[in-house]
Amino acid sequence: MQGEAFGKSTQLNHDASPAKMSVAGLSAYYGKKKAISNVSLDFRQNSVTAIIGPSGCGKSTLIRCLNRMHEVTPGGWVEGKVLLDGEDILDQDPVSVRRRIGMVFQKPNPFPTMSVYDNVAAGLRLNGVRKREILDAAVLRSLKQAALWDEVKENVHGSGNRLSGGQQQRLCIARALAIEPEVILMDEPCSALDPIATAKIEDLIFDLQKTYTVVIVTHNMQQAARVAEYTAFMYLGELIEFDRTKKIFEQPAQKLTENYITGRFG
Repeated sequence: MQGEAFGKSTQLNHDASPAKMSVAGLSAYYGKKKAISNVSLDFRQNSVTAIIGPSGCGKSTLIRCLNRMHEVTPGGWVEGKVLLDGEDILDQDPVSVRRRIGMVFQKPNPFPTMSVYDNVAAGLRLNGVRKREILDAAVLRSLKQAALWDEVKENVHGSGNRLSGGQQQRLCIARALAIEPEVILMDEPCSALDPIATAKIEDLIFDLQKTYTVVIVTHNMQQAARVAEYTAFMYLGELIEFDRTKKIFEQPAQKLTENYITGRFG
């Protein structure tokens, strides 16, 4: 493990699995206020990485930088690099970036006037897909991937707003999957859900990592321990420690990480 000093960014250089995404010297700002500072971190291909830390530590800002959503915020800008397959996405068209890097937000947000089918097909239609057979196949595939098909197949043309909260969140995941991204970002996807719905989302995350690279922000340390192979701990906008989840929770290298994991603050 590298980075003994407080706040020093850490990377896993001893891991043989390739990095699908990396951030290098990444700092993010809201106007003049720095929200995250000099973060360097690898996200391994076909793995789940959890980002944990107390409220206001920069978790959501970091994940929003990974598909350039941070720049949508008034005054939002970044320094450093965000690499996808070795290429800096900060030099690319943001719309094309978001086709490759999907995002699921904290609160389920299906399009309220659309059916289940149209919610899932929306991204494809925005990208110019019009052939019904292509749309049908993508909707079926995505709903199955999101473990929702069996629950909605009898009413796929009914309103997405009539689904339960957990079903709506899986619908949003299906919508993100429909455009076949390479990376799935999830910003506290279970925080508004009950334990049963949360368990279904966690089971889904296990399945998704077989095909996608998944990054999840969570305030729930037990959830991070359950679903993630790697965990990054952030505090006051800095990356304090990054390692395999088992190591972070059982043998953290930093005292600050240990204090957070054991509930001494946060």
